[in-house]
Amino acid sequence: MSVLILVLAVSAACCLGFGFVLQQDAARRAPLGDFLSPRLLLDLMRVPSWLGGIGLMVAGMALGAIALGQGEISLVEPLLATNLLFAMALSRHRTRQPLGRQGWSGLALLAGGVTAFIVAGQPRGGTAHVDPLRHWLIIGAMTGLALLLTAYAKRSRLSAGPALLATAAGLLYGVQDALTRISGQRFGEGGLLHLLTGWQPYAVAVLGVTGLVLVQSAFETASLRMSLPALTAAQPLAGILCGVGFLGDRLRTDAGALAWEAAGLAAIVAGIVVLGLHPCMPQGVARAERVRDLQPS
Repeated sequence: MSVLILVLAVSAACCLGFGFVLQQDAARRAPLGDFLSPRLLLDLMRVPSWLGGIGLMVAGMALGAIALGQGEISLVEPLLATNLLFAMALSRHRTRQPLGRQGWSGLALLAGGVTAFIVAGQPRGGTAHVDPLRHWLIIGAMTGLALLLTAYAKRSRLSAGPALLATAAGLLYGVQDALTRISGQRFGEGGLLHLLTGWQPYAVAVLGVTGLVLVQSAFETASLRMSLPALTAAQPLAGILCGVGFLGDRLRTDAGALAWEAAGLAAIVAGIVVLGLHPCMPQGVARAERVRDLQPS
């Protein structure tokens, strides 16, 4: 792994983590009538702290796109998952909560999981699959699952709605990362005209806006600890699946490597959950009951 990719991916994670905290702080005060509506973004555009969070998120996505252009998505995605560490750092600075055993355990799980997956898997590039059916099957499965989770979150009277929305957004962001890498390759091969004649950059924009609405709706209706862990865990898993599925990323497949890769991914998810539930994470305003009152039976 080159130092450049490491610096780019960790810098992207830093911007994303700080941006998520600022966005949630603003979104939790948004009108509940804007739940899952593009109007939510229009209302939030009037809030300076939210604009600052979006600016950091855009910077993080730009740095992540550069990292994806330099390295395999199976390498970059686990590094981007460390955005939760930076979100926690900012939240801890605000709340003055000590890390404690839970914080250090989550940090060790997340950092150890990322290290184990990268060292064991040794992600490297390969020949991308040109079969469009394979592309559409994987992309369709990810987006279809995201739509299903969104529909269930909208209709459900369970408190898991924000986590479902965040998971759906994470899946879309993972697909977006894969298509961002393809868009970068098209630009490198034939310039701007070649990029704009493909469907990928337009899909990147649609997925980005859709994911943003889902994330802000999740931030609006529950605490950060209810949404950010699901978002942070779903995105790298979806991105790695796309990378291995049709972008040609290769991982070691001997028994020992596969065991460590699985353990690494499990540790990443466990660390994300442990850190996300830490007391320093903003609790927001408990408004789930009011949200459910606004929804049809």
